Parts: sequence; structure tokens; C-alpha cells
Amino acid sequence: MIKIENDLGKIVIDNNVISTIAGLSAMESYGIVGMASKNAKDGLFELLKWDYMSKGVNVNSDNDNLTIDLHVILEFGVKISVVASNIMDKVKFSVENLTGLKVDKVNVLVQGIRVEK
Repeated sequence: MIKIENDLGKIVIDNNVISTIAGLSAMESYGIVGMASKNAKDGLFELLKWDYMSKGVNVNSDNDNLTIDLHVILEFGVKISVVASNIMDKVKFSVENLTGLKVDKVNVLVQGIRVEK
């Protein structure tokens, strides 16, 4: 939870809000299929539905600085490094613009590749 104080009072932004912004921003990137469950058992990851997308995002805050971890599933055939870099840029831009907070790091953890049949 992030707390910001100004002359008029306090602003409190829950980590779930930041997770949702990050997840929606990531989904706008080319090559991403969806978010993966970050609490996988037995090494199996499931593709999360839109309503639960923020469960594939982990937000850590240190003062006003954020570190965001995104667990993603990408399309087969895309260049992983390029797609991950695009996701990082998009998420950092969106979170900073919408919240006014500083994003230190965006980590993209590719949990799987989806092959279309």
C-alpha cells in the first residue's frame, strides 16, 4: 500500500490497483497471451482470466519506489527479449503516469509459451 500526503490530506493507493494497471498495460503489448498464476504448485502455471489478471502481478514498494514482477505467457514465435522489453516500457510508463509514483524495476518472468493449434 502506498501512502502519499499533501496539503489537502492523504492519498492511499492499494497494491491491487497498481497490479491491475500493470496487468492491463502488459496485455496491450504485442506477443503476450496473458498473465500466469504466480503461485504455481509443481511448476505448472495456468493462464489467468481477465478478472484475475492482477494475480499474475506482484508489487513491492519501498517508500515511493516500486518494483513490479509480471508473470506472463507469450505467443510461440515471438522474440522473447523484444516482447519483454516492450512490456517493461509500457508498464513503467502507465503506472508512473496514472499514479505519479516512481517505478524502479519491472521484471518480466516468462512462465510459458503458448502454441496455437
